[in-house]
Amino acid sequence: MQRPLAASLLTSAALLVACSAGTPPDTTPPAPPTGLTATSGSATTVHVMWEAATDDRAVTGYQVLQDGRQVRELPAGTLMTDVTGLAPGTRHTFAVRARDAAGNISPPTPAVPATTLRATAEDREPPTAPGTLRATPAGPDAAVLTWTPSRDDTRVTAYDVHQAGVRVHTAPGSATTARVTGLRPGTAYSFTLRARDAAENSSPDTAPADLTTPAAPGAPPNTSPRALAAASADGEITLTWTPPDTGAPVTHHELHIDGRFATTVVWGTTPPPGRATYTFPAQARPGTTLTLTLRARLPDGTWGDFSAPRTVVVR
Repeated sequence: MQRPLAASLLTSAALLVACSAGTPPDTTPPAPPTGLTATSGSATTVHVMWEAATDDRAVTGYQVLQDGRQVRELPAGTLMTDVTGLAPGTRHTFAVRARDAAGNISPPTPAVPATTLRATAEDREPPTAPGTLRATPAGPDAAVLTWTPSRDDTRVTAYDVHQAGVRVHTAPGSATTARVTGLRPGTAYSFTLRARDAAENSSPDTAPADLTTPAAPGAPPNTSPRALAAASADGEITLTWTPPDTGAPVTHHELHIDGRFATTVVWGTTPPPGRATYTFPAQARPGTTLTLTLRARLPDGTWGDFSAPRTVVVR
């Protein structure tokens, strides 16, 4: 005898309820972010940074509060922001809270104060470049940067740390050291630093400072090419680098431009000892900034780790 439709629907609904009963709803909010800082680098801007929050499942975003009111909504991978459009010489407080996929929101961090700088007469003179940038690993996921101070005709108000052309940290103008977190173990990084004054004039970049974070326990050593340098002239780019020590000659390198595969550099015979050199047409308009990375083919035929990136402006 055929079962009535209503009964079948009720049975299906009961099965769905029974199946979903094994996955309880997520009602646990994330922990609050940590390490919150707020630094005023100009008369109208405050730079806010924090360290990642944790959750029993996953953090999906952050909410930035200014004076108790939400002013920014950011994805989980973003751990800093600039709050702009502020009045000169005003004090504000900032806090951050985390959100998960279920909409649970953490308590806010303790609020930290920051006062925007007072407006000054028109200033078009940038600071000098900071000197002697050094980068040292601080465990497998962090680095400590140190530098000598920049000079300015008024005063330096902030130092901006860039990694592969992207700002990843801002330190106060009085600082000569910074800690950068969120790095990956066994990975090559390159950092540059520029100084900024209250009128948002920025200095030239320092020379790059490279480091390779320690590998995770039990992981193989890093195999990236070292000391990559890039220069551009007459529409061409010339790269020089030191191949990794793999125990055998490295005959193949893979070049990536802006994160995409570009070409394979191949030596038909035994490569020359010491530093390698490769020149190629830029295939981009003058003034374009490109980010370049290399990796070597290892003796077992696999590709090794990427080098620290280098940016170059096409000339």
